[in-house]
Amino acid sequence: MARVRIYDTEIEYSVSYRDIKYPRLEFKTGKLILVLPKNYGNEKKLIEKYRDWIYRKKLTIEEAKRIARKKKIENRDEKELKNFVKEIVNEYSKEMKAKVNRIYFRRLKSKWGSCSSKGNLSFNILLKYLPNELVKYVVYHEITHLKERRHNKKFWEIISKKFRDYEKKEKELLAYWFLIQEIERIE
Repeated sequence: MARVRIYDTEIEYSVSYRDIKYPRLEFKTGKLILVLPKNYGNEKKLIEKYRDWIYRKKLTIEEAKRIARKKKIENRDEKELKNFVKEIVNEYSKEMKAKVNRIYFRRLKSKWGSCSSKGNLSFNILLKYLPNELVKYVVYHEITHLKERRHNKKFWEIISKKFRDYEKKEKELLAYWFLIQEIERIE
């Protein structure tokens, strides 16, 4: 792992060369990963160009990890989670007059859920560790995508009608993400 100093913070990063056209930066596990085209020349220049974004993202992740230390995880089994989620999907889809096609449960690498253009909802099996209120939020979030595909102003207006504290919920989800990554590494 290489290191770079941005302002007052030392940041570890790794480089992954892939068969892609454009470079990108990722923070999926809390570590900076530069995903670069195979013949990409100057990684330092890329870091310099995005240093403010990298710095802000690093601070956000550190805050999430601090919050995570105070959190307790649920210990429900997958069957219990599936039943709970299906119950909530049924309730919220009726409330929002949204048509859900199918519900899937799988281990997703970087998100809690997703919504396809066909009306299929996929939920991360790791939701089993979250408190009920956050599971409900994730379900509502995904059903909202049946009404509004993008995370635009209208989307967040719909979310805020049910979850006025959605920004807090988003921070909690990030905190739990890092907490669960630690637990899953151990198990």
